[in-house]
Amino acid sequence: MSDACAAAGPRMATEAAPLRRVGGEAIEEAGRDEPAVGLVVTGIGHVGADGFDFRTALGRHGYKYLPAASQYFLAAAKRALAQAGPDALAAVGPEERGAAVGTNSAALALHHTMDRTVTATGAGDLSPVTAPYFSINLFGSRLATEHDLKGFNLTFTSPRVAGLEALQTGQRALATGRARRLLAGATEEALPEGEPGADTSEAGAVALVLEPEPAARGRGAAALGRVGVRSFFLPPKVAASAEGADRAAALLRDALDALGHRPDRPLAVTAVLDGSPVGAAMAAALDEKALGGRALGGRALVGKPERVPAGAGALEPVARVAAALGAPDGHPHAVITAAAEGNAAVCLVTPGAQLDARSGTDAPAIPDAPAGAEAPAGTEQPMSGRRRASDR
Repeated sequence: MSDACAAAGPRMATEAAPLRRVGGEAIEEAGRDEPAVGLVVTGIGHVGADGFDFRTALGRHGYKYLPAASQYFLAAAKRALAQAGPDALAAVGPEERGAAVGTNSAALALHHTMDRTVTATGAGDLSPVTAPYFSINLFGSRLATEHDLKGFNLTFTSPRVAGLEALQTGQRALATGRARRLLAGATEEALPEGEPGADTSEAGAVALVLEPEPAARGRGAAALGRVGVRSFFLPPKVAASAEGADRAAALLRDALDALGHRPDRPLAVTAVLDGSPVGAAMAAALDEKALGGRALGGRALVGKPERVPAGAGALEPVARVAAALGAPDGHPHAVITAAAEGNAAVCLVTPGAQLDARSGTDAPAIPDAPAGAEAPAGTEQPMSGRRRASDR
Protein backbone atom coordinates (compact mmCIF):
# COMPACT_ATOMS: atom_id res chain seq x y z
CA MET A 1 0.00 0.00 0.00
CA SER A 2 1.02 3.60 -0.36
CA ASP A 3 2.97 5.42 2.29
CA ALA A 4 1.71 8.99 2.26
CA CYS A 5 2.68 11.79 4.59
CA ALA A 6 2.32 15.57 4.53
CA ALA A 7 5.87 16.60 5.33
CA ALA A 8 5.47 20.30 4.54
CA GLY A 9 3.45 22.82 6.48
CA PRO A 10 1.66 22.39 9.78
CA ARG A 11 -1.10 20.02 8.54
CA MET A 12 -1.12 16.29 8.01
CA ALA A 13 -2.31 14.87 4.70
CA THR A 14 -5.67 13.82 6.10
CA GLU A 15 -6.65 17.29 7.31
CA ALA A 16 -8.70 19.69 5.26
CA ALA A 17 -6.65 22.58 3.95
CA PRO A 18 -8.04 26.10 4.15
CA LEU A 19 -8.24 27.83 0.79
CA ARG A 20 -6.46 31.07 1.63
CA ARG A 21 -4.50 33.38 -0.66
CA VAL A 22 -1.38 35.11 0.50
CA GLY A 23 -0.20 36.74 -2.71
CA GLY A 24 -2.34 39.87 -2.80
CA GLU A 25 -5.88 40.83 -3.69
CA ALA A 26 -5.48 40.51 -7.47
CA ILE A 27 -4.27 36.91 -7.18
CA GLU A 28 -7.01 36.13 -4.70
CA GLU A 29 -9.78 37.32 -6.99
CA ALA A 30 -8.36 35.39 -9.96
CA GLY A 31 -8.06 32.26 -7.89
CA ARG A 32 -11.70 32.32 -6.79
CA ASP A 33 -12.86 31.85 -10.36
CA GLU A 34 -10.27 29.22 -11.24
CA PRO A 35 -11.67 25.69 -10.89
CA ALA A 36 -9.20 22.98 -9.91
CA VAL A 37 -10.59 20.64 -12.58
CA GLY A 38 -9.57 19.89 -16.14
CA LEU A 39 -5.95 19.66 -15.07
CA VAL A 40 -3.28 19.81 -17.76
CA VAL A 41 0.45 19.22 -17.76
CA THR A 42 2.42 22.39 -18.44
CA GLY A 43 5.93 21.26 -17.56
CA ILE A 44 7.98 18.07 -17.85
CA GLY A 45 11.42 17.48 -16.35
CA HIS A 46 13.71 14.46 -16.90
CA VAL A 47 16.93 13.71 -15.05
CA GLY A 48 19.12 10.66 -15.65
CA ALA A 49 21.71 9.43 -13.20
CA ASP A 50 24.46 8.96 -15.78
CA GLY A 51 26.62 12.07 -15.81
CA PHE A 52 24.45 13.84 -13.25
CA ASP A 53 26.25 16.58 -11.32
CA PHE A 54 24.22 18.29 -8.63
CA ARG A 55 26.47 21.35 -8.81
CA THR A 56 25.53 21.92 -12.42
CA ALA A 57 21.89 20.91 -12.06
CA LEU A 58 21.11 22.64 -8.76
CA GLY A 59 23.98 24.81 -7.56
CA ARG A 60 27.30 24.45 -5.82
CA HIS A 61 26.11 25.03 -2.27
CA GLY A 62 23.47 23.40 -0.09
CA TYR A 63 22.94 20.13 -1.97
CA LYS A 64 26.06 18.05 -1.33
CA TYR A 65 24.63 15.95 1.51
CA LEU A 66 21.18 15.40 0.08
CA PRO A 67 20.46 11.78 -0.92
CA ALA A 68 20.84 11.23 -4.65
CA ALA A 69 17.13 10.59 -5.16
CA SER A 70 16.32 13.97 -3.60
CA GLN A 71 18.86 15.65 -5.87
CA TYR A 72 17.37 13.96 -8.93
CA PHE A 73 13.82 15.01 -8.16
CA LEU A 74 14.84 18.57 -7.28
CA ALA A 75 16.59 18.84 -10.65
CA ALA A 76 13.67 17.28 -12.54
CA ALA A 77 11.22 19.64 -10.82
CA LYS A 78 13.46 22.60 -11.65
CA ARG A 79 13.37 21.67 -15.34
CA ALA A 80 9.62 21.08 -15.29
CA LEU A 81 8.97 24.45 -13.68
CA ALA A 82 11.26 26.15 -16.17
CA GLN A 83 9.14 24.76 -19.01
CA ALA A 84 5.89 25.63 -17.24
CA GLY A 85 6.98 29.23 -16.81
CA PRO A 86 8.02 31.41 -13.88
CA ASP A 87 4.42 32.20 -12.95
CA ALA A 88 3.28 28.59 -12.76
CA LEU A 89 3.60 28.58 -8.97
CA ALA A 90 3.76 32.32 -8.34
CA ALA A 91 0.13 32.77 -9.44
CA VAL A 92 -1.09 31.05 -6.27
CA GLY A 93 -0.16 31.18 -2.62
CA PRO A 94 2.04 28.63 -0.83
CA GLU A 95 -0.95 26.86 0.74
CA GLU A 96 -2.30 26.11 -2.72
CA ARG A 97 0.80 24.33 -3.99
CA GLY A 98 1.24 20.60 -3.51
CA ALA A 99 3.73 17.86 -4.30
CA ALA A 100 3.48 14.08 -4.67
CA VAL A 101 6.41 11.77 -5.40
CA GLY A 102 6.64 8.02 -5.82
CA THR A 103 9.67 5.85 -5.15
CA ASN A 104 10.61 2.27 -4.36
CA SER A 105 14.35 2.47 -3.73
CA ALA A 106 15.24 6.07 -2.86
CA ALA A 107 16.29 5.19 0.69
CA LEU A 108 17.62 1.66 0.34
CA ALA A 109 21.30 2.45 -0.25
CA LEU A 110 21.23 4.99 2.59
CA HIS A 111 19.58 2.49 4.91
CA HIS A 112 22.30 -0.06 4.14
CA THR A 113 24.98 2.52 4.96
CA MET A 114 23.25 3.42 8.21
CA ASP A 115 22.89 -0.24 9.16
CA ARG A 116 26.60 -0.82 8.63
CA THR A 117 27.48 2.18 10.76
CA VAL A 118 25.21 1.16 13.63
CA THR A 119 26.49 -2.42 13.51
CA ALA A 120 30.16 -1.46 13.33
CA THR A 121 30.55 1.52 15.65
CA GLY A 122 27.13 2.50 17.00
CA ALA A 123 24.31 4.93 16.27
CA GLY A 124 26.37 7.80 17.66
CA ASP A 125 28.44 7.77 14.49
CA LEU A 126 25.50 8.32 12.16
CA SER A 127 25.83 11.52 10.16
CA PRO A 128 23.43 14.16 11.53
CA VAL A 129 23.08 15.47 7.97
CA THR A 130 21.81 12.24 6.43
CA ALA A 131 20.26 10.49 9.46
CA PRO A 132 16.84 12.20 9.09
CA TYR A 133 16.44 10.51 5.72
CA PHE A 134 15.82 7.16 7.40
CA SER A 135 12.22 8.31 6.84
CA ILE A 136 11.17 7.97 3.21
CA ASN A 137 8.74 10.86 3.66
CA LEU A 138 11.62 13.34 4.00
CA PHE A 139 12.94 12.77 0.49
CA GLY A 140 10.56 15.42 -0.82
CA SER A 141 10.98 17.84 2.07
CA ARG A 142 13.65 19.96 0.38
CA LEU A 143 11.40 20.34 -2.67
CA ALA A 144 8.61 21.66 -0.45
CA THR A 145 10.99 24.06 1.28
CA GLU A 146 12.52 25.44 -1.91
CA HIS A 147 9.23 26.03 -3.67
CA ASP A 148 7.11 26.88 -0.62
CA LEU A 149 4.70 23.99 -1.11
CA LYS A 150 2.40 24.10 1.90
CA GLY A 151 -0.77 22.51 0.53
CA PHE A 152 0.48 18.95 0.87
CA ASN A 153 3.63 16.91 0.35
CA LEU A 154 3.01 13.20 -0.23
CA THR A 155 5.28 10.19 -0.68
CA PHE A 156 4.16 6.88 -2.21
CA THR A 157 6.00 3.57 -2.11
CA SER A 158 3.68 0.97 -3.68
CA PRO A 159 5.72 -1.42 -5.86
CA ARG A 160 6.15 -0.11 -9.41
CA VAL A 161 2.94 1.99 -9.39
CA ALA A 162 4.12 4.55 -6.81
CA GLY A 163 4.83 7.25 -9.39
CA LEU A 164 1.45 6.81 -11.07
CA GLU A 165 -0.23 6.80 -7.66
CA ALA A 166 1.47 10.13 -6.97
CA LEU A 167 -0.20 11.55 -10.08
CA GLN A 168 -3.54 9.99 -9.20
CA THR A 169 -3.67 11.13 -5.58
CA GLY A 170 -2.15 14.53 -6.32
CA GLN A 171 -4.84 15.26 -8.90
CA ARG A 172 -7.55 14.03 -6.55
CA ALA A 173 -6.23 16.40 -3.90
CA LEU A 174 -6.49 19.32 -6.31
CA ALA A 175 -10.01 18.30 -7.29
CA THR A 176 -11.06 18.40 -3.63
CA GLY A 177 -9.56 21.85 -3.05
CA ARG A 178 -6.36 20.94 -1.26
CA ALA A 179 -4.29 22.95 -3.74
CA ARG A 180 -4.32 24.48 -7.25
CA ARG A 181 -0.85 23.56 -8.47
CA LEU A 182 0.83 20.16 -8.40
CA LEU A 183 4.39 18.90 -8.79
CA ALA A 184 4.30 15.12 -9.16
CA GLY A 185 6.45 12.30 -10.44
CA ALA A 186 8.91 9.61 -9.43
CA THR A 187 12.52 9.35 -8.33
CA GLU A 188 14.82 6.38 -7.78
CA GLU A 189 18.36 5.68 -6.59
CA ALA A 190 20.38 2.72 -7.81
CA LEU A 191 20.02 -0.39 -5.68
CA PRO A 192 23.12 -1.60 -3.81
CA GLU A 193 25.20 -4.39 -5.30
CA GLY A 194 23.70 -7.78 -4.48
CA GLU A 195 20.26 -6.41 -3.63
CA PRO A 196 17.37 -8.24 -5.36
CA GLY A 197 16.62 -6.35 -8.56
CA ALA A 198 19.97 -4.59 -8.71
CA ASP A 199 20.53 -5.82 -12.26
CA THR A 200 17.47 -3.85 -13.40
CA SER A 201 18.04 -0.95 -11.02
CA GLU A 202 16.63 2.47 -11.86
CA ALA A 203 18.19 5.84 -11.04
CA GLY A 204 16.91 9.28 -12.00
CA ALA A 205 13.67 11.26 -11.81
CA VAL A 206 10.72 12.54 -13.82
CA ALA A 207 8.59 15.47 -12.65
CA LEU A 208 5.39 16.95 -14.08
CA VAL A 209 3.73 20.30 -13.37
CA LEU A 210 -0.08 20.19 -13.43
CA GLU A 211 -2.56 23.03 -13.17
CA PRO A 212 -6.17 23.81 -14.19
CA GLU A 213 -6.47 24.32 -17.93
CA PRO A 214 -8.13 27.77 -17.58
CA ALA A 215 -5.16 28.96 -15.52
CA ALA A 216 -2.67 27.67 -18.11
CA ARG A 217 -4.56 29.28 -20.98
CA GLY A 218 -4.94 32.50 -19.04
CA ARG A 219 -1.21 32.95 -18.59
CA GLY A 220 -0.38 31.81 -22.11
CA ALA A 221 1.25 28.53 -21.13
CA ALA A 222 1.19 25.59 -23.52
CA ALA A 223 -0.97 22.67 -22.39
CA LEU A 224 1.22 19.64 -23.10
CA GLY A 225 -1.63 17.25 -22.44
CA ARG A 226 -3.80 15.65 -19.82
CA VAL A 227 -3.19 12.57 -17.69
CA GLY A 228 -5.56 10.45 -15.65
CA VAL A 229 -4.68 7.44 -13.52
CA ARG A 230 -6.70 4.51 -12.28
CA SER A 231 -5.04 2.02 -9.90
CA PHE A 232 -6.29 -1.41 -8.89
CA PHE A 233 -5.15 -4.74 -7.49
CA LEU A 234 -4.84 -8.12 -9.20
CA PRO A 235 -4.13 -10.83 -6.61
CA PRO A 236 -1.13 -12.92 -7.68
CA LYS A 237 -3.05 -16.16 -7.08
CA VAL A 238 -5.83 -14.98 -9.38
CA ALA A 239 -3.29 -13.83 -11.97
CA ALA A 240 -1.66 -17.26 -11.97
CA SER A 241 -4.96 -19.08 -12.42
CA ALA A 242 -6.67 -20.03 -15.67
CA GLU A 243 -8.87 -16.95 -15.33
CA GLY A 244 -5.93 -14.60 -14.80
CA ALA A 245 -5.88 -13.05 -18.28
CA ASP A 246 -9.65 -12.57 -18.35
CA ARG A 247 -9.61 -10.94 -14.91
CA ALA A 248 -6.75 -8.64 -15.92
CA ALA A 249 -8.56 -7.69 -19.14
CA ALA A 250 -11.73 -6.84 -17.22
CA LEU A 251 -9.81 -4.64 -14.78
CA LEU A 252 -8.05 -2.85 -17.63
CA ARG A 253 -11.32 -2.26 -19.49
CA ASP A 254 -12.96 -0.92 -16.34
CA ALA A 255 -10.01 1.40 -15.73
CA LEU A 256 -10.12 2.82 -19.26
CA ASP A 257 -13.89 3.25 -19.08
CA ALA A 258 -13.54 5.10 -15.76
CA LEU A 259 -10.91 7.34 -17.30
CA GLY A 260 -13.28 8.33 -20.09
CA HIS A 261 -11.80 6.53 -23.06
CA ARG A 262 -14.39 5.44 -25.64
CA PRO A 263 -13.77 1.97 -27.12
CA ASP A 264 -14.24 3.22 -30.70
CA ARG A 265 -11.40 5.74 -30.46
CA PRO A 266 -7.79 4.85 -31.42
CA LEU A 267 -5.57 4.02 -28.46
CA ALA A 268 -1.84 3.42 -28.32
CA VAL A 269 -0.65 1.19 -25.48
CA THR A 270 2.65 0.85 -23.65
CA ALA A 271 2.92 -1.89 -21.03
CA VAL A 272 5.72 -1.76 -18.45
CA LEU A 273 5.66 -5.30 -17.08
CA ASP A 274 7.85 -7.94 -15.47
CA GLY A 275 7.77 -11.71 -15.88
CA SER A 276 5.76 -12.44 -12.74
CA PRO A 277 2.32 -14.11 -12.91
CA VAL A 278 0.73 -10.68 -12.56
CA GLY A 279 2.86 -9.28 -15.37
CA ALA A 280 2.10 -12.30 -17.54
CA ALA A 281 -1.65 -11.97 -16.95
CA MET A 282 -1.57 -8.28 -17.85
CA ALA A 283 0.42 -9.04 -21.00
CA ALA A 284 -2.07 -11.74 -22.00
CA ALA A 285 -4.90 -9.28 -21.43
CA LEU A 286 -3.45 -7.17 -24.23
CA ASP A 287 -3.26 -10.12 -26.62
CA GLU A 288 -6.40 -10.47 -28.74
CA LYS A 289 -5.29 -13.90 -29.91
CA ALA A 290 -5.14 -15.11 -26.33
CA LEU A 291 -8.58 -13.68 -25.50
CA GLY A 292 -10.36 -14.42 -28.76
CA GLY A 293 -10.51 -10.84 -29.97
CA ARG A 294 -11.81 -9.51 -26.65
CA ALA A 295 -8.63 -7.77 -25.50
CA LEU A 296 -9.51 -4.45 -23.87
CA GLY A 297 -13.09 -4.78 -24.99
CA GLY A 298 -12.21 -4.75 -28.68
CA ARG A 299 -10.76 -1.26 -28.52
CA ALA A 300 -9.18 0.16 -31.67
CA LEU A 301 -5.51 -0.15 -30.77
CA VAL A 302 -2.91 1.83 -32.71
CA GLY A 303 -0.50 -0.93 -33.69
CA LYS A 304 0.51 -3.68 -31.31
CA PRO A 305 0.92 -2.82 -27.63
CA GLU A 306 4.52 -1.90 -26.85
CA ARG A 307 6.07 -4.13 -24.22
CA VAL A 308 8.75 -2.54 -22.02
CA PRO A 309 10.69 -4.64 -19.49
CA ALA A 310 10.02 -3.27 -16.03
CA GLY A 311 12.87 -2.06 -13.89
CA ALA A 312 13.18 -2.52 -10.17
CA GLY A 313 11.45 0.74 -9.28
CA ALA A 314 8.58 3.07 -10.08
CA LEU A 315 10.39 5.36 -12.52
CA GLU A 316 9.89 3.78 -15.95
CA PRO A 317 6.07 4.03 -16.04
CA VAL A 318 6.20 7.78 -15.31
CA ALA A 319 8.95 8.23 -17.90
CA ARG A 320 6.69 6.55 -20.45
CA VAL A 321 3.85 8.87 -19.51
CA ALA A 322 6.11 11.85 -20.07
CA ALA A 323 7.16 10.47 -23.44
CA ALA A 324 3.54 9.88 -24.48
CA LEU A 325 2.71 13.52 -23.76
CA GLY A 326 5.08 14.47 -26.56
CA ALA A 327 4.04 11.75 -29.02
CA PRO A 328 3.87 13.28 -32.51
CA ASP A 329 0.84 11.27 -33.65
CA GLY A 330 -1.30 12.74 -30.91
CA HIS A 331 -3.30 9.58 -30.17
CA PRO A 332 -4.57 8.97 -26.65
CA HIS A 333 -2.05 6.65 -25.05
CA ALA A 334 -2.48 4.17 -22.20
CA VAL A 335 0.56 3.40 -20.05
CA ILE A 336 -0.06 0.18 -18.14
CA THR A 337 2.09 -1.23 -15.37
CA ALA A 338 1.90 -3.87 -12.65
CA ALA A 339 4.07 -5.41 -9.96
CA ALA A 340 4.52 -9.01 -8.86
CA GLU A 341 2.77 -8.12 -5.59
CA GLY A 342 -0.45 -7.35 -7.51
CA ASN A 343 -0.39 -3.54 -7.58
CA ALA A 344 -1.40 -2.26 -11.02
CA ALA A 345 -2.27 1.04 -12.67
CA VAL A 346 -3.32 2.56 -15.98
CA CYS A 347 -2.48 6.12 -16.99
CA LEU A 348 -4.49 7.54 -19.89
CA VAL A 349 -2.49 10.25 -21.63
CA THR A 350 -4.20 12.76 -23.91
CA PRO A 351 -1.49 14.73 -25.75
CA GLY A 352 -1.91 18.48 -26.08
CA ALA A 353 -2.82 18.25 -29.76
CA GLN A 354 -5.99 16.39 -28.76
CA LEU A 355 -7.21 18.86 -26.13
CA ASP A 356 -8.89 21.19 -28.61
CA ALA A 357 -10.22 18.41 -30.85
CA ARG A 358 -13.17 16.10 -30.39
CA SER A 359 -11.02 13.04 -29.78
CA GLY A 360 -13.63 11.08 -27.88
CA THR A 361 -11.44 11.16 -24.81
CA ASP A 362 -12.99 13.30 -22.11
CA ALA A 363 -11.15 14.76 -19.17
CA PRO A 364 -9.98 11.76 -17.12
CA ALA A 365 -12.17 11.01 -14.18
CA ILE A 366 -10.66 11.38 -10.71
CA PRO A 367 -11.93 8.38 -8.74
CA ASP A 368 -12.71 8.49 -5.05
CA ALA A 369 -10.91 5.19 -4.55
CA PRO A 370 -8.79 2.79 -6.58
CA ALA A 371 -10.69 0.62 -8.99
CA GLY A 372 -11.00 -3.12 -8.52
CA ALA A 373 -12.89 -4.99 -5.85
CA GLU A 374 -9.92 -6.77 -4.35
CA ALA A 375 -7.72 -5.11 -1.77
CA PRO A 376 -4.09 -6.07 -1.36
CA ALA A 377 -3.22 -8.49 1.34
CA GLY A 378 -0.87 -7.22 3.67
CA THR A 379 9.67 15.45 -24.43
CA GLU A 380 12.29 13.20 -24.54
CA GLN A 381 12.87 9.55 -24.85
CA PRO A 382 11.72 7.24 -22.07
CA MET A 383 14.44 7.22 -19.46
CA SER A 384 15.16 4.13 -17.45
CA GLY A 385 18.45 5.42 -16.08
CA ARG A 386 19.36 1.94 -15.01
CA ARG A 387 22.84 1.21 -13.72
CA ARG A 388 24.53 -0.85 -11.11
CA ALA A 389 25.71 0.74 -7.91
CA SER A 390 29.21 -0.33 -8.78
CA ASP A 391 29.06 1.81 -11.93
CA ARG A 392 28.48 5.03 -10.04
